[in-house]
Amino acid sequence: MIEWRDEGICLSARAHGEGSAIVEAFTLAHGRHAGVVRGGASRKMQPHLQPGAQLDLQWKARLESHIGAFTVEPIRSRAAQAMASRLGLAGLSAVAEVLHRVLPERDPHPRLFKATVSLLDHLGEPDIWPVLYLRWEVLLLEELGFGLDLSTCAVNGRANDLAFVSPKTGRAVSRGAAGEWAERLLPLVPCLRGEDGTPAEVAEALGVTGFFLTKHCFGESGKAETRERLIAILAGPERL
Repeated sequence: MIEWRDEGICLSARAHGEGSAIVEAFTLAHGRHAGVVRGGASRKMQPHLQPGAQLDLQWKARLESHIGAFTVEPIRSRAAQAMASRLGLAGLSAVAEVLHRVLPERDPHPRLFKATVSLLDHLGEPDIWPVLYLRWEVLLLEELGFGLDLSTCAVNGRANDLAFVSPKTGRAVSRGAAGEWAERLLPLVPCLRGEDGTPAEVAEALGVTGFFLTKHCFGESGKAETRERLIAILAGPERL
């Protein structure tokens, strides 16, 4: 029998058999991991198995390759913060879907896990959450091996007048070095380099991170619909 205990964030729960649920969670030490929760479809357990919920998980299986079973103890629910606004609900849904789509199964990413917990802890703060989400996506690309290098120009090595991002390399390009190729480059929105930005600027910057997520991670299944909904909310006049 193989057994471990870990902290995790619920990404999804779907009905399985009579009264059980298959729960997928992003865990601190075991990465994206699934398990069967006995009674997980019951009225008592369903509120604790919503996306974004923080859980104390114990996993058991006869073999490592088996799906195994989770024993779940709730740590924190984020349903109230998510339901309080359109931004909160769209943001939580986007985080859960993106992690499900891009994380290799059972591959630990402790730094990303801690950043995800911090991001979700600020879900009820719409003034700062969009920028935090953007920084989270930048970190996500880095964790997956596709990090952006926006410190200096890829052409001349200088750190001034940076205005574009190369779609091929993810490196910054200065306005002067871009020349006639400028129309083929992605915009280097200032908030991509850690500066604050308006929701509209964050939405534009997410177009850049989204380009690389689609190119390297989403594959043939295309863009994440919940993420596109979040961007539409940020770009629109009504965000709450």
